[in-house]
Amino acid sequence: KQAEKAVHQKKEQSKTKCRKARRRHINLVAEFNRRQRKNIWLETHIWHAKRFHMVKKWGYCLGDSPTEKSYRACYRAMTKHCLLQDLSYYCCLELTGKENELLKQLARICSIDTGLTFEDACCLSGRFEGSLNLYRADRYPEDMLGPVTFIWKPRDGSENRQLWIWMHPALKQDMLRELKAVFQCSEPEEIHIPEPITTSVQDKKQTDVVPSLGKKRKMEDKEGEKAVPVKKIIGDGTRDPFQSYSWSSQTTGIVISDRTMEILRYRLIGPLSHSVLTETLKAASLQTV
Repeated sequence: KQAEKAVHQKKEQSKTKCRKARRRHINLVAEFNRRQRKNIWLETHIWHAKRFHMVKKWGYCLGDSPTEKSYRACYRAMTKHCLLQDLSYYCCLELTGKENELLKQLARICSIDTGLTFEDACCLSGRFEGSLNLYRADRYPEDMLGPVTFIWKPRDGSENRQLWIWMHPALKQDMLRELKAVFQCSEPEEIHIPEPITTSVQDKKQTDVVPSLGKKRKMEDKEGEKAVPVKKIIGDGTRDPFQSYSWSSQTTGIVISDRTMEILRYRLIGPLSHSVLTETLKAASLQTV
Protein backbone atom coordinates (compact mmCIF):
# COMPACT_ATOMS: atom_id res chain seq x y z
CA LYS A 1 0.00 0.00 0.00
CA GLN A 2 2.81 2.37 0.78
CA ALA A 3 4.40 1.64 -2.61
CA GLU A 4 1.13 2.30 -4.47
CA LYS A 5 0.65 5.51 -2.51
CA ALA A 6 4.12 6.68 -3.46
CA VAL A 7 3.39 6.03 -7.13
CA HIS A 8 0.23 8.13 -7.04
CA GLN A 9 1.94 10.95 -5.22
CA LYS A 10 4.79 11.06 -7.67
CA LYS A 11 4.78 14.36 -9.45
CA GLU A 12 4.37 14.35 -13.15
CA GLN A 13 7.34 15.42 -15.14
CA SER A 14 7.19 19.10 -15.94
CA LYS A 15 6.27 19.79 -19.54
CA THR A 16 7.97 23.18 -19.55
CA LYS A 17 11.34 23.16 -21.20
CA CYS A 18 14.47 24.04 -19.32
CA ARG A 19 16.01 27.45 -19.86
CA LYS A 20 18.71 26.04 -22.13
CA ALA A 21 16.06 24.54 -24.41
CA ARG A 22 13.97 27.71 -24.34
CA ARG A 23 16.98 29.82 -25.29
CA ARG A 24 17.77 27.76 -28.38
CA HIS A 25 17.61 29.83 -31.51
CA ILE A 26 14.70 27.97 -33.09
CA ASN A 27 12.62 28.10 -29.90
CA LEU A 28 13.53 31.71 -29.16
CA VAL A 29 12.53 33.00 -32.58
CA ALA A 30 9.27 31.07 -32.43
CA GLU A 31 8.49 32.61 -29.05
CA PHE A 32 9.40 36.11 -30.27
CA ASN A 33 7.15 35.77 -33.32
CA ARG A 34 4.28 34.55 -31.13
CA ARG A 35 4.63 37.58 -28.85
CA GLN A 36 4.50 39.94 -31.84
CA ARG A 37 1.02 38.97 -32.98
CA LYS A 38 -0.65 41.83 -31.08
CA ASN A 39 2.12 44.42 -30.83
CA ILE A 40 4.78 44.57 -33.53
CA TRP A 41 8.41 44.80 -32.47
CA LEU A 42 10.95 47.04 -34.13
CA GLU A 43 14.25 45.67 -35.36
CA THR A 44 15.94 47.18 -32.30
CA HIS A 45 13.37 45.83 -29.83
CA ILE A 46 15.71 43.42 -28.02
CA TRP A 47 18.26 46.17 -27.41
CA HIS A 48 15.61 48.58 -26.10
CA ALA A 49 13.83 45.95 -23.99
CA LYS A 50 16.99 45.41 -21.94
CA ARG A 51 17.48 49.11 -21.24
CA PHE A 52 14.07 50.82 -21.45
CA HIS A 53 10.61 50.63 -19.97
CA MET A 54 8.49 49.41 -22.89
CA VAL A 55 5.01 50.72 -23.68
CA LYS A 56 2.40 49.53 -26.17
CA LYS A 57 1.22 52.34 -28.43
CA TRP A 58 -0.28 52.48 -31.92
CA GLY A 59 0.10 48.72 -32.34
CA TYR A 60 3.83 48.72 -31.56
CA CYS A 61 5.99 47.94 -28.54
CA LEU A 62 8.19 51.00 -28.06
CA GLY A 63 10.82 52.10 -25.57
CA ASP A 64 9.43 54.89 -23.41
CA SER A 65 11.98 55.81 -20.74
CA PRO A 66 15.41 54.38 -19.85
CA THR A 67 15.83 52.20 -16.80
CA GLU A 68 18.98 54.09 -15.81
CA LYS A 69 19.75 57.78 -15.54
CA SER A 70 21.10 58.37 -19.05
CA TYR A 71 19.89 61.91 -19.70
CA ARG A 72 23.37 63.40 -19.39
CA ALA A 73 24.79 60.68 -21.63
CA CYS A 74 22.17 61.39 -24.30
CA TYR A 75 22.77 65.13 -24.07
CA ARG A 76 26.53 64.57 -24.34
CA ALA A 77 26.00 62.37 -27.41
CA MET A 78 23.79 64.96 -29.11
CA THR A 79 26.19 67.83 -28.49
CA LYS A 80 29.56 66.15 -28.98
CA HIS A 81 29.11 62.74 -30.56
CA CYS A 82 26.16 61.00 -32.24
CA LEU A 83 22.79 59.83 -30.97
CA LEU A 84 20.65 57.36 -32.92
CA GLN A 85 16.86 57.05 -32.67
CA ASP A 86 14.76 54.28 -34.19
CA LEU A 87 11.78 55.80 -36.02
CA SER A 88 10.78 52.66 -37.90
CA TYR A 89 7.32 52.77 -36.34
CA TYR A 90 6.53 55.79 -38.53
CA CYS A 91 4.28 54.79 -41.43
CA CYS A 92 5.40 55.03 -45.04
CA LEU A 93 3.09 55.32 -48.04
CA GLU A 94 4.53 54.95 -51.53
CA LEU A 95 2.93 56.71 -54.51
CA THR A 96 3.88 55.55 -58.00
CA GLY A 97 2.73 57.07 -61.27
CA LYS A 98 3.23 59.91 -63.71
CA GLU A 99 4.86 62.99 -62.23
CA ASN A 100 2.34 65.45 -63.66
CA GLU A 101 -0.61 63.46 -62.33
CA LEU A 102 0.98 63.12 -58.91
CA LEU A 103 1.68 66.85 -58.59
CA LYS A 104 -1.76 67.76 -59.90
CA GLN A 105 -3.63 65.74 -57.28
CA LEU A 106 -1.19 66.40 -54.43
CA ALA A 107 -1.67 70.14 -54.88
CA ARG A 108 -5.24 69.70 -53.63
CA ILE A 109 -4.16 68.54 -50.17
CA CYS A 110 -1.48 71.18 -49.48
CA SER A 111 -1.03 74.91 -50.00
CA ILE A 112 1.85 77.15 -51.03
CA ASP A 113 0.80 79.58 -48.32
CA THR A 114 2.18 77.25 -45.64
CA GLY A 115 5.62 77.14 -47.27
CA LEU A 116 7.15 74.09 -48.92
CA THR A 117 5.08 71.87 -51.23
CA PHE A 118 5.62 68.71 -53.24
CA GLU A 119 6.56 70.82 -56.29
CA ASP A 120 9.57 72.48 -54.69
CA ALA A 121 12.59 72.18 -56.99
CA CYS A 122 15.09 70.99 -54.37
CA CYS A 123 12.70 68.26 -53.16
CA LEU A 124 11.38 67.29 -56.57
CA SER A 125 14.88 66.34 -57.71
CA GLY A 126 15.14 63.81 -54.88
CA ARG A 127 18.20 65.37 -53.21
CA PHE A 128 16.45 66.66 -50.10
CA GLU A 129 13.62 65.61 -47.84
CA GLY A 130 10.69 67.98 -47.38
CA SER A 131 8.09 68.45 -44.68
CA LEU A 132 4.64 70.03 -44.81
CA ASN A 133 1.11 69.86 -43.42
CA LEU A 134 -1.57 67.96 -45.30
CA TYR A 135 -5.23 68.99 -45.44
CA ARG A 136 -8.34 67.39 -46.77
CA ALA A 137 -8.83 67.88 -50.47
CA ASP A 138 -9.69 71.50 -51.36
CA ARG A 139 -10.35 72.33 -47.70
CA TYR A 140 -7.36 74.56 -46.85
CA PRO A 141 -7.04 76.23 -44.32
CA GLU A 142 -9.60 74.00 -42.56
CA ASP A 143 -9.56 70.26 -41.86
CA MET A 144 -5.84 69.77 -41.41
CA LEU A 145 -4.80 66.11 -41.34
CA GLY A 146 -1.34 66.52 -39.84
CA PRO A 147 2.38 66.96 -40.58
CA VAL A 148 4.27 64.63 -42.91
CA THR A 149 7.72 64.31 -44.41
CA PHE A 150 8.34 63.20 -47.99
CA ILE A 151 11.13 62.34 -50.38
CA TRP A 152 11.09 61.78 -54.14
CA LYS A 153 13.05 59.05 -55.85
CA PRO A 154 15.56 60.68 -58.23
CA ARG A 155 14.60 60.72 -61.89
CA ASP A 156 15.69 57.77 -64.01
CA GLY A 157 14.67 59.16 -67.39
CA SER A 158 11.06 57.96 -67.43
CA GLU A 159 7.94 59.98 -66.72
CA ASN A 160 6.94 57.71 -63.85
CA ARG A 161 8.11 58.78 -60.40
CA GLN A 162 8.06 57.35 -56.90
CA LEU A 163 7.18 59.37 -53.81
CA TRP A 164 7.52 58.21 -50.20
CA ILE A 165 5.41 59.98 -47.57
CA TRP A 166 6.18 59.41 -43.88
CA MET A 167 3.62 60.09 -41.16
CA HIS A 168 2.85 59.29 -37.55
CA PRO A 169 0.95 56.00 -37.06
CA ALA A 170 -1.92 57.86 -35.39
CA LEU A 171 -2.51 59.79 -38.65
CA LYS A 172 -2.06 56.96 -41.11
CA GLN A 173 -5.64 55.81 -41.56
CA ASP A 174 -7.01 59.32 -42.16
CA MET A 175 -4.27 60.21 -44.62
CA LEU A 176 -4.51 56.91 -46.44
CA ARG A 177 -8.25 57.33 -46.79
CA GLU A 178 -7.81 60.85 -48.17
CA LEU A 179 -5.09 59.83 -50.64
CA LYS A 180 -7.20 56.98 -51.97
CA ALA A 181 -10.09 59.39 -52.48
CA VAL A 182 -7.92 62.01 -54.21
CA PHE A 183 -6.30 59.55 -56.62
CA GLN A 184 -9.54 57.55 -57.05
CA CYS A 185 -7.91 54.30 -55.97
CA SER A 186 -10.12 51.28 -55.44
CA GLU A 187 -9.71 48.17 -53.34
CA PRO A 188 -8.15 45.21 -55.16
CA GLU A 189 -10.51 42.48 -56.22
CA GLU A 190 -8.27 39.71 -54.90
CA ILE A 191 -6.85 40.32 -51.45
CA HIS A 192 -3.65 38.44 -50.86
CA ILE A 193 -3.92 36.47 -47.62
CA PRO A 194 -0.41 35.94 -46.26
CA GLU A 195 0.77 32.98 -44.30
CA PRO A 196 0.34 33.03 -40.52
CA ILE A 197 3.11 34.41 -38.35
CA THR A 198 5.36 31.41 -37.97
CA THR A 199 9.04 30.84 -38.17
CA SER A 200 9.44 27.95 -40.59
CA VAL A 201 8.24 24.50 -41.47
CA GLN A 202 10.73 23.00 -39.07
CA ASP A 203 8.78 24.38 -36.08
CA LYS A 204 5.74 22.36 -37.04
CA LYS A 205 7.80 19.23 -37.41
CA GLN A 206 9.40 19.81 -34.07
CA THR A 207 6.06 20.16 -32.28
CA ASP A 208 4.68 17.02 -33.90
CA VAL A 209 7.63 14.83 -32.98
CA VAL A 210 8.03 14.33 -29.22
CA PRO A 211 11.71 13.73 -28.46
CA SER A 212 12.70 10.94 -26.16
CA LEU A 213 14.25 11.79 -22.80
CA GLY A 214 18.01 11.64 -22.54
CA LYS A 215 18.61 12.09 -26.27
CA LYS A 216 19.52 15.20 -28.19
CA ARG A 217 16.83 16.56 -30.44
CA LYS A 218 17.80 16.93 -34.06
CA MET A 219 15.84 18.72 -36.72
CA GLU A 220 14.54 16.33 -39.36
CA ASP A 221 15.43 18.33 -42.40
CA LYS A 222 17.73 18.00 -45.36
CA GLU A 223 19.65 21.11 -44.42
CA GLY A 224 20.35 19.78 -40.92
CA GLU A 225 21.73 22.32 -38.49
CA LYS A 226 21.80 25.03 -41.14
CA ALA A 227 17.99 25.10 -41.23
CA VAL A 228 17.19 27.97 -38.90
CA PRO A 229 13.85 29.72 -38.59
CA VAL A 230 13.41 33.06 -40.29
CA LYS A 231 11.90 36.02 -38.53
CA LYS A 232 8.67 36.58 -40.40
CA ILE A 233 6.38 39.46 -39.53
CA ILE A 234 3.39 40.16 -41.72
CA GLY A 235 1.55 43.42 -41.46
CA ASP A 236 2.35 46.18 -39.01
CA GLY A 237 0.90 47.87 -36.00
CA THR A 238 -1.51 49.96 -38.07
CA ARG A 239 -2.65 47.32 -40.57
CA ASP A 240 -4.20 43.93 -40.12
CA PRO A 241 -2.17 41.21 -41.89
CA PHE A 242 -5.26 40.12 -43.85
CA GLN A 243 -5.93 43.59 -45.29
CA SER A 244 -4.66 44.74 -48.65
CA TYR A 245 -1.50 46.82 -48.82
CA SER A 246 -1.72 48.19 -52.38
CA TRP A 247 -4.39 50.18 -54.21
CA SER A 248 -4.44 51.28 -57.85
CA SER A 249 -6.51 53.66 -59.93
CA GLN A 250 -7.79 52.90 -63.40
CA THR A 251 -8.40 56.58 -64.24
CA THR A 252 -5.24 58.26 -62.93
CA GLY A 253 -2.88 55.30 -63.13
CA ILE A 254 -1.56 55.98 -59.63
CA VAL A 255 -0.62 53.10 -57.32
CA ILE A 256 -0.57 53.56 -53.54
CA SER A 257 1.43 51.00 -51.57
CA ASP A 258 1.78 50.66 -47.83
CA ARG A 259 5.50 50.24 -47.06
CA THR A 260 5.23 50.43 -43.28
CA MET A 261 7.84 48.24 -41.55
CA GLU A 262 9.37 47.44 -44.93
CA ILE A 263 11.63 50.50 -44.92
CA LEU A 264 13.52 51.10 -41.70
CA ARG A 265 14.07 54.67 -40.57
CA TYR A 266 16.73 55.96 -38.19
CA ARG A 267 17.53 59.48 -37.04
CA LEU A 268 21.10 60.51 -36.25
CA ILE A 269 21.65 63.61 -34.11
CA GLY A 270 25.04 65.13 -33.32
CA PRO A 271 28.15 66.61 -34.94
CA LEU A 272 29.63 63.18 -35.69
CA SER A 273 26.54 61.87 -37.51
CA HIS A 274 28.11 62.32 -40.93
CA SER A 275 31.28 60.55 -39.81
CA VAL A 276 29.26 57.61 -38.51
CA LEU A 277 27.41 57.29 -41.81
CA THR A 278 30.67 57.55 -43.76
CA GLU A 279 32.24 54.75 -41.75
CA THR A 280 29.11 52.59 -41.82
CA LEU A 281 27.92 52.89 -45.42
CA LYS A 282 30.13 51.98 -48.34
CA ALA A 283 29.40 53.38 -51.79
CA ALA A 284 28.59 50.76 -54.40
CA SER A 285 30.32 50.75 -57.76
CA LEU A 286 28.20 51.92 -60.68
CA GLN A 287 27.34 49.19 -63.15
CA THR A 288 26.03 50.15 -66.56
CA VAL A 289 24.18 47.58 -68.61
